[in-house]
Amino acid sequence: MIARVQPLTRTRAVRGPFDYRLAADQSQVSVGSLLRVPFGSRSTLGVVVELAEASELAPDRLAEPEAVLPVSIGADLVELADWMAREYCSTPARALTLMLAPGTAAGTGAKRVLVAELTPAGSAALSDGTRLTDQQRGLLEALAQAGPTAAAGLGSTGLRRLEGRGLVRLDRRSAPRRPARHAVGSASVLAPPLTGAQASALQRLVGALGRGDADGGHAGYLLQGVTGSGKTEVYLGAVEAALAAGRSAIVLVPEIALTPQVLWRFEARFGDVVAVLHSALSLGERHDEWMRLRDGQARVCVGPRSAVFAPLDDIGLIVVDEEHESSYKHEGDPRYDARTVAHWRARRHGAVLVVGSATPRPESVVGMTRLRLPERVDRRPLPAVEVLDMRGHHQPLHPETRMALADLRRAGGKSIVLLNRRGWSNFLSCRACGRVWLCPNCEVALVLHRAGAHVACHHCGHRERVPDRCPACASVSVARHGAGTERIEHELREALGQDGFPIFRLDADSSTLQARAQTLQRFEAAASGVLVGTQMVAKGHDFPDVSLGVILDADQTLRFPDFRAEERTFALVTQLAGRTGRGNGAQLPSRVLVQTLAPEARSIAFAVGHDADGFISDELHHREALRYPPYASLIRVVCGAEDEVLARDTATAIHSELAALDASVLGPAPLFRLRGRARSQLVVKATRRQEAIDAVGHAVDLVAPGAARRGASVSVDVDPQ
Repeated sequence: MIARVQPLTRTRAVRGPFDYRLAADQSQVSVGSLLRVPFGSRSTLGVVVELAEASELAPDRLAEPEAVLPVSIGADLVELADWMAREYCSTPARALTLMLAPGTAAGTGAKRVLVAELTPAGSAALSDGTRLTDQQRGLLEALAQAGPTAAAGLGSTGLRRLEGRGLVRLDRRSAPRRPARHAVGSASVLAPPLTGAQASALQRLVGALGRGDADGGHAGYLLQGVTGSGKTEVYLGAVEAALAAGRSAIVLVPEIALTPQVLWRFEARFGDVVAVLHSALSLGERHDEWMRLRDGQARVCVGPRSAVFAPLDDIGLIVVDEEHESSYKHEGDPRYDARTVAHWRARRHGAVLVVGSATPRPESVVGMTRLRLPERVDRRPLPAVEVLDMRGHHQPLHPETRMALADLRRAGGKSIVLLNRRGWSNFLSCRACGRVWLCPNCEVALVLHRAGAHVACHHCGHRERVPDRCPACASVSVARHGAGTERIEHELREALGQDGFPIFRLDADSSTLQARAQTLQRFEAAASGVLVGTQMVAKGHDFPDVSLGVILDADQTLRFPDFRAEERTFALVTQLAGRTGRGNGAQLPSRVLVQTLAPEARSIAFAVGHDADGFISDELHHREALRYPPYASLIRVVCGAEDEVLARDTATAIHSELAALDASVLGPAPLFRLRGRARSQLVVKATRRQEAIDAVGHAVDLVAPGAARRGASVSVDVDPQ
């Protein structure tokens, strides 16, 4: 038997698969098996992508695999990797790497511990007069009371002596590494009564599950509901139906920070059948959760985008919560979109795909069957949204905002304050000569972090101490510009943080997922206070006693050169508004204050009126006129090199290979230097998506190997965010 193996190499120049002759004792090898194979002058890991009876090469010219590893992936994941390599102009090896069990390359396996267990003779020894020392009797009594116990805490030397006498049995057993659970937000074991809209939406999804497809065309369902309308309860009901049908489910969330709250709700309903996968877990925890899913011990996977690769059989349902979030796009190669991968897996398994949002993407509105939840579950009205014009104001907080927060403190209420920028100040400059402190590796300004007494680059991580004078002119007049969450937290503490009114901060500077979960737990448990943070405070949290929402610099995203700028601004304002007025335990009037330098912007105007349909209709009109998604597909090619000329020449060479493509090819255009490398980009805008993807992939395969030998890199981003 011949195994066709894809070696897990990173280079584009090496493309498999390669044939290997299976030894007589390797008959258990199947598609998806992980092998260690000789490859050139070294040995490497490879995945079996096909089995064959014969090879074009003579058997004596074929090498045998060195070893068959115990962890394999399913044939559907092998097929998925092949599709991803073509769809995202990558390589099968890079795509397959995403499918493997966490820790495969590092040799991570099951954790085993020494367990001590009392034998019948040991039980009898406690009462039949057998001679025992006080220590031995204590050990036997502890085992009699506790049952089989990890030996590490009992003293292995004494246990070994008891084992020699036949009184204790010692054995090495698997010890699953389970991630820590955090009780964040409300969670109920029993499903609450559904509203009419929830019941109607759930009925459609359950009906599709019964048919084994997504309404015939596998396009999936868009669950569009106002914030607080109970989308999660519909997800829970659909997962319950999938499990009852003997099938499995994947639930995707946009942020690791949201995972504890969502996981808590699903575990409360379904127990240990739920597993979690995300990068903040230890390697051992991820490995063991992955194995629980592969072996069928867990049938529901919850996690951010990488959870879309969960090794589940017979998937019946895939949920993509807050589907508008750009964090579903992967930044490494292959630059996959988890939403698109979810579509593929749903088609492959005959599963129902449901994506949910209060502010759905125009692409989803056009392409999917829409289910609506038009009201909040408690029929509470959406909060009043007020726009505060910041033109002429030079402080980060508008006077009206300060008054509203002061009133909230006196009333003992809660508020969420959003500023989508962390740190203390945006950048530093010299008042004397105008010098701006820039990252030496990236052409961007360094951000001041006062707590750590450093300025940092948020792209490459470079850090410097806070300057006390200008190195160019020696002036000590160093100005700080703008404000980040760290400065807002400081100002709020000075203005409000007294009389037991706590201020909490949640952003990417929080060191761990556990620290973020604990911040949310403390805010939830507090009688009153303010939670200040970046956009992660606006995503999916359910705190019923928040009555005031504040958005600072709401038009910040409008200043980005991005055709999605209006969409992102609308979503940000709407999502933060959705955290406000959910139950209102303090019975305070709910309101949202939006500070902006662009009060007339259409995205802000639509958000003030809670008019998602109006915004989507208007946005689709603009997209169609300019041929942006969903009316065309975009592909971005970025060429990087230490030398600016080499980066530009590589992009020019790829542009030349695309000359015959029936599409708009824009560029090459320079990008700012990143991590010490100059960059040049092309953007392809095409109406025939697959033709454009194939052409770009072919062009990159022609140019990239030679460019790599000269020190240039090429990356392709299909559907860039």
